[in-house]
Amino acid sequence: MKGNLRFFAFCLISLSLFAQDKQAKNDDAKIAPYFPTPLTIVDKMLQLGELKPAEKMYDLGSGDGRIVIQAARKYKADAWGVELDESLYKQSVARIRTLGLASSAHIVLGDLLQQDYSSSDLLTIYLLPVAIEKVTPILEKQLKKGARVVVHDFEFSQWTPAKILDIADDGEGRSHRLYLYRR
Repeated sequence: MKGNLRFFAFCLISLSLFAQDKQAKNDDAKIAPYFPTPLTIVDKMLQLGELKPAEKMYDLGSGDGRIVIQAARKYKADAWGVELDESLYKQSVARIRTLGLASSAHIVLGDLLQQDYSSSDLLTIYLLPVAIEKVTPILEKQLKKGARVVVHDFEFSQWTPAKILDIADDGEGRSHRLYLYRR
């Protein structure tokens, strides 16, 4: 009888932990849902950020890795992405390997709020405002002088942009706004 009670208690605790983990992943999906940046906008983001060869750049919530891949491929940057979703991470890593970019394009499987961005020259961000609010104090502490941040559609409410670029139509029927910030 005691063994059955212990097993039942173990099952309840396991279900509770599973539910908490699932809720945490759902919360992360709400603040950083996967919505791919159109390739035309990817290029405009990297141009606006004035990415140069060998500079270190990070894409926060890198999704399928398209910004990281373009930064490494076209701009010859030391490109890094941070992605929490394991299937998107695996997809990105596989594409990077297939393209032969493993020496210059990298994806970190992890929480974008738990990373060190102090070596970054450029950050690209396409996150919801709630995620931007959460990452703001981290970036304020970590970013070095001269670092640039390019944000797609949603601005940093507490920062003043150095430049705003409005793109009327990306060919997919919607307009975009990019913000450039300099630290």
